[in-house]
Amino acid sequence: MRNKIPFYFLFISTFILCSLSAEAQRKNKSYIKYIDQYNYIAIKHQNKYGIPASITLAQGILESGAGLSELARKSNNHFGIKCHNDWKGGRTYHDDDYRGECFRKYKRVEDSYEDHALFLTQRPRYAHLFSLNRKDYKGWARGLQKSGYATDKAYANKLIKMIEDYELYKFDSQVNAKRTNSTSSSRPVLIRDIFKTHGLIYIYARENDSFEDIAYDLGFKPKDLQKYNEVPTDFPLQKGDIIYLQKKKKKADKPYYDHVIQVGESMHSISQKYGIRLKSLYKMNKKKGDYIPEEGDVLKLR
Repeated sequence: MRNKIPFYFLFISTFILCSLSAEAQRKNKSYIKYIDQYNYIAIKHQNKYGIPASITLAQGILESGAGLSELARKSNNHFGIKCHNDWKGGRTYHDDDYRGECFRKYKRVEDSYEDHALFLTQRPRYAHLFSLNRKDYKGWARGLQKSGYATDKAYANKLIKMIEDYELYKFDSQVNAKRTNSTSSSRPVLIRDIFKTHGLIYIYARENDSFEDIAYDLGFKPKDLQKYNEVPTDFPLQKGDIIYLQKKKKKADKPYYDHVIQVGESMHSISQKYGIRLKSLYKMNKKKGDYIPEEGDVLKLR
């Protein structure tokens, strides 16, 4: 239920100054090295083929074990692409879903990246992905799983977690220039619809929105909004995202007791949906930071 709050309630929310630090992520040095080494190819292919660089990098890391898998080291295959009937190049055989499956073999890693781009652009089952906004990495991740790129039920969620943990979305576009605040001491004019449900104040992000835009419009500091929503600087917003204007709760309100994981969901997206602090959601479910939600898993909300 969405109840639009009165104009004055916006300013009541400004008294909430408590900080909520995002849980620190332990970075995998192999992943960081891989990102540093191959991000330029991912960006080049993003401009050439329209595939988000974040998706390319996340797939490369997951499929190749950050370039350390046997298939990657010996065959330069960083995306787990199998031979298929139309493949005329080199071949190698590994156990995957079945024993001794045929995988493509490349002379260079760059050739693997090029073939990955062609694989996605030339197959009709992936065509719908290219109608998505390039910043919509969640939509791309869900679409890849639903189109059968991988049989893993948690594949989309793994991609999303990788992109968010390592901030790969930064490669999908240039960082938006920060809007200069007015030197006037007067408050900005209210130009956002504000909602209140279960005691929490929030808005919905617009098309091409940013925390800087929202902060400017509503009289907040961007860093405060980022803390309330537990995201790092430059986190990309998508139309319809919930943006809280105050600290989230430790547990969901009744009648929300549990949640069944769907394709493309992350712990962060679930915490936003129910207004629960990310740290509390992990703690309630006895999960650590490396937990990846799998479709069908059930999480406690209170």
